[in-house]
Amino acid sequence: MKSTRKKTAKKSNKKVAAKQAPALRLTQGGEQGRTTRNGALARLFLTHELTEFLYREAELLDERRYEEWLDLFTEDARYWLPLRRNMKSTELERENSSDLSGISWFDEGKETLTGRVRQIQTGVHWAEEPHSRVCHIVSNVQVLKATSAEVMVKSRILVYRNRLQDETDFFVGKREDLLRRVNHQWKIARRKIILDQNVLLSKNITIFF
Repeated sequence: MKSTRKKTAKKSNKKVAAKQAPALRLTQGGEQGRTTRNGALARLFLTHELTEFLYREAELLDERRYEEWLDLFTEDARYWLPLRRNMKSTELERENSSDLSGISWFDEGKETLTGRVRQIQTGVHWAEEPHSRVCHIVSNVQVLKATSAEVMVKSRILVYRNRLQDETDFFVGKREDLLRRVNHQWKIARRKIILDQNVLLSKNITIFF
């Protein structure tokens, strides 16, 4: 009798364990799912925050609030527009001038950007007096990499400029920004601008991207 009771108890325990196993797996999957959802939400909130940052920057430029725009850059910022070249399909990696080539439309730091702003503000700038009318459109914002202190963000830009009576320019391209959190605020530490044109069709580059 004792042997029969033991066998019955073992079978009962196995049945209970079998019923609990799917529930345990479901619970574990639920926790993993919540973790994934939390990560996706955090990325969504971060993308929205950075998108708003880039929108605000565009507004500052369009409203010619240059001093506030300069404040968005770190002291060691780099602002770089490489050249684009027409290359064979087998040499597309050489389409943009490299970081080490020393060839670019401009390769500036915050000090140089500040100097350009000061020149515009003198009122005697040969290409910006009277001021150009500029509109920046920013889209396709993507977070490529993110840490607690820095994020790499990619975006598309369309910049329209109208100067004097009938001078009109369009600049289309993309930007790769390294944004750094400084005193709980995002700052631009690196900006690489890629314009989708081989020859600069504008008379000059006196605007900011």
